[in-house]
Order: sequence, then C-alpha cells, then structure tokens
Amino acid sequence: MLAIRPITPKLLKTYIYLPNKLYANDPLFVPPIYADEFKFHNPKHNEALQYCITQKWLIFKEDVPVGRIMGIIHPPYNKQHGLKEARFYQLDCINDLEVMKALLNEVITWAKSHGMTSIIGPYGFSDKDPQGYKTAGFEVRSVLLTPANPEYLPQFLLQYGFHPHVKALSYHLPIPEQLPGIYKAVCERAQKQGYFKILKLTSKKQLKPFIIPVLHLVNKTYSHLFGFVAMTDEEIHKLAKQYLPILDPTLVKVVVDPKQEVVGFVVSMPDISEALQKAKGKLFPFGLFYLLKALKTSKKLVLLLGAVEPGLRGRGVTTLLADALLTTAKEKGMTEIDSHVILDSNQLMKAEVVNLGGFINKEFTVFKLEWNA
Repeated sequence: MLAIRPITPKLLKTYIYLPNKLYANDPLFVPPIYADEFKFHNPKHNEALQYCITQKWLIFKEDVPVGRIMGIIHPPYNKQHGLKEARFYQLDCINDLEVMKALLNEVITWAKSHGMTSIIGPYGFSDKDPQGYKTAGFEVRSVLLTPANPEYLPQFLLQYGFHPHVKALSYHLPIPEQLPGIYKAVCERAQKQGYFKILKLTSKKQLKPFIIPVLHLVNKTYSHLFGFVAMTDEEIHKLAKQYLPILDPTLVKVVVDPKQEVVGFVVSMPDISEALQKAKGKLFPFGLFYLLKALKTSKKLVLLLGAVEPGLRGRGVTTLLADALLTTAKEKGMTEIDSHVILDSNQLMKAEVVNLGGFINKEFTVFKLEWNA
C-alpha cells in the first residue's frame, strides 16, 4: 500500500507544497514562504546544492502523497569535523508511524550506501535553515524560519530509535518599560565615552552598505556554533539581496567603532507568522498584502540575527543594541519579543535574555541515530 518514489522535476511541486495538505487542519501550522522553498531546491539559487549530495523522496499511500523526506550529505562539513554523517530534512508525514519508518529506512539505506555511519535531523545545509523538530511549546505559534511540526513527528523519531542530539530554545520577552538598572548604567557609560556609536538607520539606502559587513561578522562570530557553515561571498550577496527588501531599517541596529567598522548588530523584524498562515505561504494573489500589513501592524518583534565582535564583549556594545532596539520597538507599539532560536549550550545569550525578563516558551531538538560501519 506504501510506495516511495525519488523526486523527479514533475514531482517537485508536489513535494514542496505537501505540508499544506498534511497539516491543513492544524491551526498552529505556519507554512514557509514557498517562493523561497523553490529557490532552496534550485542549484542556481542555492549554492549548497552544488557541493552537497542530496536525494528527495515522496511516499504514496494508494497513489496519494502522505509524506516526504530529503537526505543530505555535506562533504565539506564532514571533512572539517571528521564525520561520516548524513542528515535528513523536511521529514513530514501523516500521523502514521509506518509511513515515517518507511521514509527513514529509505534515507538511512541511502546514507549507508555513501559510507555514512550516522544521521542527524531534521537539519538542512546549515544553521540558516530551520533546525530540528519543535519538542515543547506546541501551544505557541512558531515564527519565520523555525519548525512548526505536529507533536507526533518527534515522538515517532524516538520510537524509531533516534535520541536527542542538540537542543535549542526560544524565549518570550515582554518589552520592558525601561532597561534594568545595571543595563542602563552600562549603556549610559558607553554613550558618555563615545567610542562606540549606534547608527540611526531610517532608510534602505542607509542600511544597504552595512548588510554585507554584518554578514561577514556573522561568519566571524558564528564559526563555533553547531552546524554553522561560513557563507561564501556569493551567498552573502544573495542573502543581502533577498532580505533587504523586507527589512525595516529602523529595526536593524548597528554599532560601529571610530573607523566606522561594524562591531555589533542585531537584525529583527515584525512577526509575520499569522500572515503566512492566511497566505498559505504564497505571495500571490493576496499573500503579499497580508505580509505587508503584518510588517506594519504586528505587536511581536522577532530577533533574527545578532553578533558582537568577540574581543569587545563586556564593553557595552550589547547594551547599546538592546537599548536602541527596545526603544524603537516601544515607539512602534510593540509589546513582546520572540528570541528566535538560541542553542541550549549558548549560556551567555540565554543569560542575557533572562536578565531582560525573558522566559522559555518553545524548544527545538535535532535527533541522531548511529550504526556500525
């Protein structure tokens, strides 16, 4: 009754849109922006497809698609870290353990045929893709670029034999009326010294010159994080071009030193998850209207990226960023912040969020399975 088929060009559209059908009755399912999904699976737009080994499958039950999975082998990452590890990604299926087992059997057989001795997932090409399955906080709607899976999927993985490998957390942060006293003192001292300057960006024209330096700082400061793969210059320019049109410059905060070099930044945007639900992940014919409206009216701010030059931590840069961002958010009538994804091992970042009044409201887990060579 179950038939697994490798993806052909004709089946790609079915593969990409399948989650909308599988989770149509789930009020908390948030689809991705499907225009970005098509780019993700196109080597012309996704450079990682040119150097990674991949395979995709659909599973059918009585000729109806009921699940999908993608297998990924990342040779450069494996070589760098001394691994023989495959990844599975975009594992979605109906509430049927046998369907998931069939998909996992297929991808594991494929991984073994390439000499791999373990597999992790859900995990894409890097940490820039949604990581893991949601494993707590199912009552809370997910935000852009985070998993929005039903609860049964991680349970099926555990039943298959996978074990938790890496955890990440999401924090809810009510926007405070003002920074805690110690933060305010550090911020005032940094402002008085005048060595670091926080830029007041009010237009995309002002923001544009800083996007690429910001992404270079990401490469420099994220290198130690699980799954991180440094962006090439081509990828940096593509990301800059992709996200510049939808960013509100006033919600991007950048700190520079006297040489006007970027030493810290935070990139945020209004939550558009409800708009994505209304649009069903499609920009046209009405999706773009929903998204643009959400960008102007959302009361929730989502933190997407942030970094501080490693040698300058503890010098007030983080506090300057927090003060500027919270001030702008309040001016726009926002009341809450979603921290996006913070690795459970990132003690420094977790402490910063807790000190500002944040608390955990979602958990995400990457799972792992190993076998003998």
